[in-house]
Amino acid sequence: MSVGDRLLELAHTDERAVLFTVVEGPQPGARLLVLLDRDETVGDAPATLAALAPGIRRNGMHEVEGLKVFAEVYGPPPRLVVIGAVDTAEALCAAAKMLGWHTICIDPRALFATRERIPSADELIAEWPDDALARVAPDHNTAVIALTHDEKFDLPALKTALRTDAFYVGAIGSRRTQAKRRERLLEDGMTEAELAQVYGPAGLDIGADTPAEQAISMLSEALAVRAGRGGTPLKSAPGRIHVEE
Repeated sequence: MSVGDRLLELAHTDERAVLFTVVEGPQPGARLLVLLDRDETVGDAPATLAALAPGIRRNGMHEVEGLKVFAEVYGPPPRLVVIGAVDTAEALCAAAKMLGWHTICIDPRALFATRERIPSADELIAEWPDDALARVAPDHNTAVIALTHDEKFDLPALKTALRTDAFYVGAIGSRRTQAKRRERLLEDGMTEAELAQVYGPAGLDIGADTPAEQAISMLSEALAVRAGRGGTPLKSAPGRIHVEE
């Protein structure tokens, strides 16, 4: 089956794939389609490009083995999973949906996890965070943010999320809260390396106060992490303004 035929099939599924097209090199125009969910490749570009595919989240140029290739990402949109059906959860879901992300809100309290409280969530799951996250299965295209300020929800959520491929795991709370939460997670068997992956207090320092401002702060940090950027002002940022991986 040709690359074109497989791309047509992908248009009707949620399969994840990366298409590499050689821009400069011995075979300009050669393509390699890497089907991530099937561990399969189609095309005539160097097969070694397949090793790059799992780590690519955005379209962009890459230089590898003397080649310049353009990578195009296919598959479902990024996901935002929020733990806690609070005001900031609705603000986060609304902002993420503007980016085209799929939004999921988890809260075991059925009275809180309602469409009236969180209308912008694509999915509402009234289950304990660890059980719900095990079913959601965060992948390298998923951000998870804990919002409840309640250890009985936050601790299992963070413990589970940190042991997935989620590209961003954030948690609200003061530095004192973060330190206390960290001690509890260490006592519960988490490692220093795992806890180093937590972005907490979650968000960029933009003076956020309201739920909407906090949502922009946290989502901006998640976007920066996803793009491999530092979240600095563009005026003083080195390199290109637009991401080019």
